[in-house]
Amino acid sequence: MDDEYAKLIRRMNPPRVVIDNDSCGHATVIEVDSANRHGILLQVVQVLTDLNLIITKAYISSDGGWFMDVFNVTDHDGNKLRDEEILNYIQKTLETEAGFLNSLRSSVGVMPSKEDTSIELTGSDRPGLLSEVSAVLTDLRCNVVNAEIWTHNARAAAVIHVTDQATGCAIEDPKRLSMIKKRLGNVLKGNSNFRTPKMTISSPGPVAMNRDRRLHQMMFAARDFERLEYAQDTNSRPHVTVLDCRDRDYTVVTIRSRDRPKLLFDTVCALTDMQYVVFHGTVITGRMEAYQEHYIRHVDGLPLRSEAERQRVTECLEAAIERRAWEVIQSLNKTLIGLCIFFIVLREKSLVSCRDWCWNSAQKTGLACSQTLQGFSGRMVCASSEQ
Repeated sequence: MDDEYAKLIRRMNPPRVVIDNDSCGHATVIEVDSANRHGILLQVVQVLTDLNLIITKAYISSDGGWFMDVFNVTDHDGNKLRDEEILNYIQKTLETEAGFLNSLRSSVGVMPSKEDTSIELTGSDRPGLLSEVSAVLTDLRCNVVNAEIWTHNARAAAVIHVTDQATGCAIEDPKRLSMIKKRLGNVLKGNSNFRTPKMTISSPGPVAMNRDRRLHQMMFAARDFERLEYAQDTNSRPHVTVLDCRDRDYTVVTIRSRDRPKLLFDTVCALTDMQYVVFHGTVITGRMEAYQEHYIRHVDGLPLRSEAERQRVTECLEAAIERRAWEVIQSLNKTLIGLCIFFIVLREKSLVSCRDWCWNSAQKTGLACSQTLQGFSGRMVCASSEQ
């Protein structure tokens, strides 16, 4: 009955989006009003993040069953949004009730996935892992359409989309899929210091979860928030505090960290994965530092109950922010098949590394790759196509 009542409220109060380019001198202001429901903040932030917009300020309020948020956004060059196509897309996407419901059905964020096979890998990070995965896929005649690998605290997670090298279509032969799973499983078992590696291979489907969203979930499940004894450097770590707000029955989370793209998205992903709801929040960014303050409760309506729970929230937020790296420092004009060979050569020299690896469009050139350091968990290896 409660669910039907909630649906009625949503139909009576469809989302309303106001985009204002006049009230702020240096940013486009986007106001979103809607009936509140779990996950809506992450979905709205993801829409803005997927457009590569920079959120410079945000004011969040979702108390009393109503969601009212304000976001100040710019493009990557720090300019207001002037492109009518982008403005119309934001308006239409956030105001379409069907868009909200479809997104929530896949835990916020969907994209077509009908022509390739998805491979998800989770395991221990180690030197040579990236090139060994590349070598196996090349040997099994798999064409990598796009892929992203994250490493943090000696854990690694990857989402890789592949096609048959001969046909360009998804791989659906059960025997071949079994062989891919077996070979990649052997690679992941090479040095599993923490727990049994995990791998799934999915056939084409109508929708797939947003890749960054999925990688956050995979790293969280791998417990990358548990720090190693030899990795206790606190100098570059985000400063997270978790305090009680007893007079209002909230827990207050404040975060100070270096500002970077997708920072708010990563923060909200972590809170959502831990089953917390942001009732009020403020985000302010400067030239180098970002400040976030969130008033949260668990989905059961209660604030954090113990010191152990506060410590876990602190560690998980630190991990979510640290998972990304954005340093791309040199270009390689090669195809992805060539890049596979490049990684294999680096493995021979013990130089293969990856902090955050993104691999896109196997048929195009214009690939970028970061510096390579010893170990899979160096900085970032990134290859992306130029349109």
